[in-house]
Amino acid sequence: MTGAISFDFAPLIPWWAIIACASVALLLTALGLWRRARGSLLRLLVAILVLAALANPVARNEDRAELPDIAVVVVDDSPSQSIGQRRQQAEAAEAALREKLAGIGNLEVRIVHAGKPAAGSAERDEGTRLYSALSLALSDLPRHRLAGSILVTDGQVHDMPDPAALQDVAIAPVHVLLTGRPDERDRRLVVKNAPTFGMVNQDLSVTLRIDDTGAKPGETAQLHVRQQDVGDQILTVPVGRDLTIPFKLRRAGRSLLEFDVAPIEGELTPLNNRAVLSVNGVRDRLRVLLVSGEVHAGERVWRNLLKADPNVDLVHFTILRPPDKQDGTPIRELSLIAFPIRELFELKLNEFDLIIFDRYRRRGILPNAYFENIVKYVENGGALLEASGPAYATPLSLYRTPLAEIFPGAPTGQVRAEPFTPRLTATGWRHPVTAGLPQAGTPTTNPAWGRWFRAIGADAQRGQTLMQTPQGEPLLLLDRVGKGRVAQLFSDQIWLWSRGYEGGGPQAELLRRLAHWAMKEPDLEEEALRADIKGGQLQVERRSLTEHKEPVTVTAPDGSESKLSLVERGNGVASNAMPVEQAGIYRVRAGDLETVATIGAINPREFADPRATPAVLKPLTDASHGSDRWLINGLPDIRMIEKPTRVAARDAAGSGWIGLYRQHDYVVTGLHLTPLALPLAVLAAVLAGLLLMWRRESR
Repeated sequence: MTGAISFDFAPLIPWWAIIACASVALLLTALGLWRRARGSLLRLLVAILVLAALANPVARNEDRAELPDIAVVVVDDSPSQSIGQRRQQAEAAEAALREKLAGIGNLEVRIVHAGKPAAGSAERDEGTRLYSALSLALSDLPRHRLAGSILVTDGQVHDMPDPAALQDVAIAPVHVLLTGRPDERDRRLVVKNAPTFGMVNQDLSVTLRIDDTGAKPGETAQLHVRQQDVGDQILTVPVGRDLTIPFKLRRAGRSLLEFDVAPIEGELTPLNNRAVLSVNGVRDRLRVLLVSGEVHAGERVWRNLLKADPNVDLVHFTILRPPDKQDGTPIRELSLIAFPIRELFELKLNEFDLIIFDRYRRRGILPNAYFENIVKYVENGGALLEASGPAYATPLSLYRTPLAEIFPGAPTGQVRAEPFTPRLTATGWRHPVTAGLPQAGTPTTNPAWGRWFRAIGADAQRGQTLMQTPQGEPLLLLDRVGKGRVAQLFSDQIWLWSRGYEGGGPQAELLRRLAHWAMKEPDLEEEALRADIKGGQLQVERRSLTEHKEPVTVTAPDGSESKLSLVERGNGVASNAMPVEQAGIYRVRAGDLETVATIGAINPREFADPRATPAVLKPLTDASHGSDRWLINGLPDIRMIEKPTRVAARDAAGSGWIGLYRQHDYVVTGLHLTPLALPLAVLAAVLAGLLLMWRRESR
């Protein structure tokens, strides 16, 4: 408790009245002096005494309680603080600051931890928001009690405002205690330009740059490039120069490209040595060749399905007049288009994405050389779909051509001509082509589909059987051949579903899935592992033809591994989710399958340049006349200094010490007022003045 004396006035009448009286007195005195009247100065003296008494001067004596000054300490808990010994340095500095500041009298200490990403914030890639934390900490305290601020950080701050906006924080010194070392070295991979989508099988490129703070001129590095469904390659590339990496997308849908540069000895962190790109593949237009061996009721099912898709260019031929047909019709009366077999099956065969044979049989139109071309086309990545008719069970079957090499089903020579309802096999319940078809029933009940009336007998020699007859004979076979795919449907009765016979069935959905599986639609892969991050959750989905009980392995951006058990959801899908907080690349592995998911930016701001530096906070320390110090040189002493009237940088910091202001703020607990103009004394003085004035004027 302290006291302070000051002087004030407690006027007996309003100030405006006192001022008015003083003005009149001055005018009368001036008039008297101008006319050389006796006693004018004595009259002025008496007026001054009267006005002083009316102003009532008092002595103010205040009882004051001094308030403690406030020091704010902000500790950086951002992910970059986990590099090297930074976290240990920050913890040791915090403990030492607590001890030193606690030993300073009349000082209140507020410690704030900031920079740790909030749940779900990694997707926004906000970086380290240390300045916002400091502003928030200062917003609820009286600024005239602020002694100063101390920041314990590596200097990687990503929310610094313009220098003109620093005045609200720079009213007291801000000192920065830096973790890390000033001679740190780091190598990082920067993606400068990358496409988000591209046309399948067209040339694309990504521009990268390998930055190395300690690289020598002409130094090179090993760049590992991995493209989903393509393979790996290792390139020797220069450091510090822009690189253009060409690539092609092999399929529609999302494709992942991973880039990884080898770390160097003494590097800060390898977390920024990797980058993942997600590029969405788009097909220009799907080109489908449909060859119908004869006119039949189900021919339009295929045509209507493919023509309804605006992304499909359909080339359709129906064999109406085979070479063995001799009926004497004059050539000039024929209006048929000749089948361009050489152009389709030799010159432009590889331009098609899918070839469909619908109830086709050998008629001497296509020689074996063209069938061999089709075999090579499939082995090199093409797609073939064969919808069998009764001819498949005869010597005119396509199986009697070189296509037998790639067909998964061999004809038995029998044709079952009786009503039956197709059923899914155990594999069909899990395969994406048939899993989840409407009204498919359950594995123990019959589907609510219309019946078919013909099935072509076949033996499944390889591949997967997805549909079968009630007798267990295959109806739908799928197989992979080389880089391509082959599908066979052993019935020509699916058109009954499109006509709604006995309630019909999902013919459009089934045929659409079948065609797109043959063309390698990613969503229809039977063995697939997918990962995505939404709402702070890593969502993992595995599709397989067999049930897997072993958990998947998840590798976080910091290299830590965890296990995630998947739960069967039906239809061949097992999935689960886990919360994630770190920004970066998450790698998910299940057996031979592997995929990645990213959260936040490709190159997170937090690790874009993780070197400790005072440069980012330099405008703040300069504006507040603070300082920056490296903790590896030791923690400086802390002194309480008087707030100077003219602030200079040396006032708040010096060699081996940093200073905080003594603000001397207080609260008044008591007030005593003592009048200085005693009534009797003033009255006596006024009377004496009047007496002198009368005597002077009476002479």
